[in-house]
Amino acid sequence: MGIFKKKDMHEEDPVTIIGAGLAGCEAAWQLLNRGHSVVLYEMKPEKFSPAHRSGSLAELVCSNSLRSNVSDHAAGLLKEEMRRMDSLIMKAADETSVPAGKALAVDRHAFSRVIENRLNSFTNLTIIRKEMIEVPSEGIVIIATGPLTSDGLSHEIARLTDSSYLYFYDAISPIIEGDSIDLEKVFRASRYDSTGQGDYLNCPMEKEEYENFWRELMGAQTVPLRHFEDPKYFDGCLPIEVIASRGISTLVFGPMKPVGILNPKTGKIPYAVIQLRQENREATLFNIVGFQTKLTWPEQRRIFRKIPGLEEAEFARYGSIHRNTFINAPALLEPTLQLKKNEHIFFAGQISGVEGYIESTAMGLIAGLSASAFHRGKAFPPPPPVTAMGALVNHITSAESRNFQPMNINWGLFPALPQKLKKRERGACHALRALTSLDRWKSETLREL
Repeated sequence: MGIFKKKDMHEEDPVTIIGAGLAGCEAAWQLLNRGHSVVLYEMKPEKFSPAHRSGSLAELVCSNSLRSNVSDHAAGLLKEEMRRMDSLIMKAADETSVPAGKALAVDRHAFSRVIENRLNSFTNLTIIRKEMIEVPSEGIVIIATGPLTSDGLSHEIARLTDSSYLYFYDAISPIIEGDSIDLEKVFRASRYDSTGQGDYLNCPMEKEEYENFWRELMGAQTVPLRHFEDPKYFDGCLPIEVIASRGISTLVFGPMKPVGILNPKTGKIPYAVIQLRQENREATLFNIVGFQTKLTWPEQRRIFRKIPGLEEAEFARYGSIHRNTFINAPALLEPTLQLKKNEHIFFAGQISGVEGYIESTAMGLIAGLSASAFHRGKAFPPPPPVTAMGALVNHITSAESRNFQPMNINWGLFPALPQKLKKRERGACHALRALTSLDRWKSETLREL
């Protein structure tokens, strides 16, 4: 791919970003801070996807958790890298965090407000709230419409890429109103927490209760797919009933595993545990952890109210199912996240083939930096593959395209460590290597942008 020539584009020409989710907002932030003008398109509130509820930018649709916040875990390392890259999403997450143990969870409404306010402070930003069903034929464009890309734009992307779009299905966990939880039947604890001051509410079940719950779940009614839809679930976010269908014990080794959770009321480890994670700072809302579902709403009320402590639960949001759209990135994208057949078009976020909030944001950050370099006629080497951001870019642009599937960040995407280490030591070694390499790359690359 040739380097873009300045004479073909004026400095004042704006970059168009389609989609104002996490990736689109992050890409805009990186460009705005480098002096570029940005036109940011967001279809809400003119049109909502089946999963969105708020008209805000950067709406968190699924969980309010951004996963691990410690750097010897791959997800935590990715967050630390993004902090070092002046990520808007990480600034907002840190400012609006709520208790979640070693994870980073946020008050989702405050989170969106912070992001929107920061972006609106730029005079070189124009936000247009309308659905885009065509990609502009001129200028630089970043497509960051995410996993819920509208049908119209999906078909346009399929046309641009000369291929059918790929898709899979993702499910959302229900949210319970805090004052409807029976606190006499639940207890506060975190897994392996020895302080007795855990960040999760835990609903314990003994074996008979669990087996009755499993049988009810197996007989429950689910929302049917349309006749032309073929469900392709992401393994990291399977509906609770799909996991349960694999055997009566699968839930106790999955989202209901009791390992490391001691019930202070009995002094014993329960047979199974359902964890509730705080959704906002006021602790008025709680997410049922790992209970993504496609059960009908009446069935969710009936079955989830059989969980100890949730007999009178009021649902602030029911679980649901929605289509997630993504492109076959290894066949279509350069390591700069530019479309191979049209270097003026960049892809960012989940549509580029990553999975997860922070992974999507990271690709928005990289797309923003890459587009900035391209706008000014400069080369953009992506972060080294030993970094979390570089590992993600490497995966989506060099994986086997025939069976490509979205991925969360994990150590398996990183180059092997040069020395053999015990498993508990590997994360810290990966993190040290990654952050050292990132700092070097940042000093060499960003000064050119």
